[in-house]
Amino acid sequence: MSDTSYPDAPRIDAWDKVRGALRYAADDARPGLAHAVLATATIACGTIRRIDTAAARAVSGVRLVLTHAELAGVKSPGFIMGGGYGFQSLQPVTSPRIAYRGQPIAVVVADSLEAAAEGARLVRAEYAAQPHQVTLDAPPSDIIAQADSPLPKPMFADVTAGEAEAAFAAAPVRVEAEFHQPAQHQNPIEMLSTVAEWRDGHLTVHEGTQNAEAIRHGLARQLEIEPARVTVLSPSTGGGFGQKNSLQAHTVLAAEAARRLGRPVKLVVTRAQIFHDSSFRPASRHRIRIGADAEGRMQALIHETNSQTSRHDLFPTLYTDLSARLYGVPNFRGRERLVRTDVQTPGYMRPPFEHAAAFAVESAVDELAYRLGRDPVALRLANDATADPITGRPYSSRHLAECLRRGAARFGWDRRSMEPGSMRGEDGSLIGWGVAAGAYKAATAPAIAKLRLSADGSVTLGVGGHEMGQGIRTAITAVLVRRLGVEPGRIVLEIGSTGGTPQHLTAGSWGTATVVPVTDDACDALLRALEALPPAPAHAERLRAAGRPFLEVEVSRRAPGQPEAAMGRLNTGLPAAVGPAYPEFVSLSHAAHFVEVRVEPGTRRVRVPRVVSVVDCGRVVSPRTAASQLRGGVVWGIGAALREVSEVDPRHGGFLNADLAEYVVPVNADIGTIEVEFVDEPDPRLNRAGVKGLGEVAMVGVAPAIANAVHHATGKRLRALPIRVEDLL
Repeated sequence: MSDTSYPDAPRIDAWDKVRGALRYAADDARPGLAHAVLATATIACGTIRRIDTAAARAVSGVRLVLTHAELAGVKSPGFIMGGGYGFQSLQPVTSPRIAYRGQPIAVVVADSLEAAAEGARLVRAEYAAQPHQVTLDAPPSDIIAQADSPLPKPMFADVTAGEAEAAFAAAPVRVEAEFHQPAQHQNPIEMLSTVAEWRDGHLTVHEGTQNAEAIRHGLARQLEIEPARVTVLSPSTGGGFGQKNSLQAHTVLAAEAARRLGRPVKLVVTRAQIFHDSSFRPASRHRIRIGADAEGRMQALIHETNSQTSRHDLFPTLYTDLSARLYGVPNFRGRERLVRTDVQTPGYMRPPFEHAAAFAVESAVDELAYRLGRDPVALRLANDATADPITGRPYSSRHLAECLRRGAARFGWDRRSMEPGSMRGEDGSLIGWGVAAGAYKAATAPAIAKLRLSADGSVTLGVGGHEMGQGIRTAITAVLVRRLGVEPGRIVLEIGSTGGTPQHLTAGSWGTATVVPVTDDACDALLRALEALPPAPAHAERLRAAGRPFLEVEVSRRAPGQPEAAMGRLNTGLPAAVGPAYPEFVSLSHAAHFVEVRVEPGTRRVRVPRVVSVVDCGRVVSPRTAASQLRGGVVWGIGAALREVSEVDPRHGGFLNADLAEYVVPVNADIGTIEVEFVDEPDPRLNRAGVKGLGEVAMVGVAPAIANAVHHATGKRLRALPIRVEDLL
């Protein structure tokens, strides 16, 4: 770690968080507020024949009921991966068509939440049901090769290098296996919620989001008004994890209800409804084939996937981007297929494709190590890459080997015996030690920053980023403190809301890597502008000496090699991030996870008492929030490996365990010691600050490390998540 490392400064919003001073969308309780509740479909596919709202309208306090009869004119926002703004192209409550179980069919608005909920319960619909399909066991007509689809190329084409099939056939050592990833739902503490209010033809929306501009421009498209007539306020979001990365289906319903009622309207989507009214991690299957020589050098890797999409959108997948670049395999083929199912459109749940891909690939690599009798860490080090296997370009930086070495030393890996079932605890429990690597693209988005220094010494920065709890405000503050010498309490950050600087989608681990470099650039511009003023000991004194109340600069920044057209996408609320492939290099963050499991010999209950995780994410700007991000990713990885699954009933569609009682996540008793460490080497080729991404890579590889540890403890190779007690009996 160099002497330019950032100090372990406190989180700047910690005090506000713990005392409840931060305000989220649903906290709004302005006078005259009406409450809206959704009524939802009870079939998986079909058409509404008749909808009866008489009983709902008769509830005392109900002021408005909207169905497709009233909202047929509302436009689709378009799918975010198809030039639109919504998490899906389908806008519910605008047509009698039912695409999935749980789809909203009516909005009931009342003076109180209780009256609105009662009214929604009383909405009755008669349906013409049609056959539906909700699993990956679909007929061939519902399976689409992504490379042959209309999705844009080359981004969503097959990934190939060399002659993978021939190299696999010729390899003396081969591993072939199929892995299963279930559908899963992210469940941020802040539920999907909107407060919408119209004043003099202008719509103001309070909503926790990762993408304020998508809400602004998407609502403008849906309501056929100018984007300038929409303001979106989202200073804080209570967790996102990909769920809030675009315009939600309920937002326009709240806006329309507020316009028709002439009152502000709050709509909070219930936890059960969120399982059917927002994106989720799609179910997927992965066939992995690895061919290696007798010394363990991988010669071929073939990764074929089937992944769930909706019937109304093609949700593109990038599973094979990870498997293609995790190791230096000269012959690679990745092929991805999409399976149409009767669900809402899936989406980008942390980390969208890399979690499932790493489970498949890293489980197979561990199996290869056992096939060869090689230590799993040594095998991975022997297959480290020196350049990107797909493009041949150099890496901007790559410290995966360092992550593995540091993690092994800290974990005590040299004390591990190779034989499965050979390590036991004093209580008789089976002990397993597993390892897995992870990677995630180091992406960057275009950004504009406006920086103002006032004569009173305060600093205001407007930049495109959203605070979802990950600590982006703390990271930005760290740069301003270092560059301008200003105290954190004198800094005002304007992020997450429209009306100032354009707010690019914050997702994909590009938040810090986008806002920190442009903030650095803004500090450069401000310091240059100050040099033209009379000299003084402090920056603010120079302003006062010149009789200036403030000094303001504006800068913009694009990713390396990114064209000017990216700024146009930024200004119209469209995603414009690039990476991992840039014109001159490829950039990735890397992780190595070492896990100890203990398997109770009678019940086969699995515990995870210890994890060591080491990450290369470039320069760490905010050590405290970074460590929290990494620990949180590990906890989620434990849940994804041992607990989480969105259960589906093929007979009726929808998700069965649509609440936090039955959608099982880890609790404190499930989590042992989590030790985290960062390589903390800057990546100056990606940006001057040397920052790469962390939020997503923190979780990549945790699940296979657990599965590999379970194999080491029990001798059983488990290829489906989550790992259950019955799998080990």
